[in-house]
Amino acid sequence: MSDEITRRSLIVSAAFVPLAALTSNAQTAAPARALAASERKILDAFVDRLIPADELGPGALQGGAAEYIDRCLADYLAAEKDSIVAGLHSLPEGFADLSPEKRDAVLTSIQNQPFFNRVRRLTLEGMFGDPHYGGNVNFVGWDLIKYPGPRPAVAPEDQKMGVEIKPYHRSAWGSDHNGH
Repeated sequence: MSDEITRRSLIVSAAFVPLAALTSNAQTAAPARALAASERKILDAFVDRLIPADELGPGALQGGAAEYIDRCLADYLAAEKDSIVAGLHSLPEGFADLSPEKRDAVLTSIQNQPFFNRVRRLTLEGMFGDPHYGGNVNFVGWDLIKYPGPRPAVAPEDQKMGVEIKPYHRSAWGSDHNGH
């Protein structure tokens, strides 16, 4: 078995993103941020390598996963902020400025640590969860896995086998945009 973290393996595991990421309580105020700019830069570099942009489409950074994580740490995951920040600071100095290959090597070396697994899980939630929470910008995650979105009703033509379902690009909360 390879130690390499691949986009495909991360996308496959997205099927297990908890339903809570899709249905938790809506944010009503302007989104708060938990991370300092230097911490956010490290987080951006981290999530960018977990699901990098490629020929299949945008990656986690473009999909807003870091924004989702930052918002969560300022809200319902505030108790986890210190451990996430400590984990970000435990990465090599200048991690965000390393080449993609060197960042991959660093992440591969820590892939069995709880910090890595927690950020990986939050990245998946941010990439594939409901856009209302700040991630899945412009529905890029849903489009990537061909999830059409929550539907209040499905027409008979969308229930046939072998039919490609048209995207519904709406949040479960009814907004057409990313919770803003």
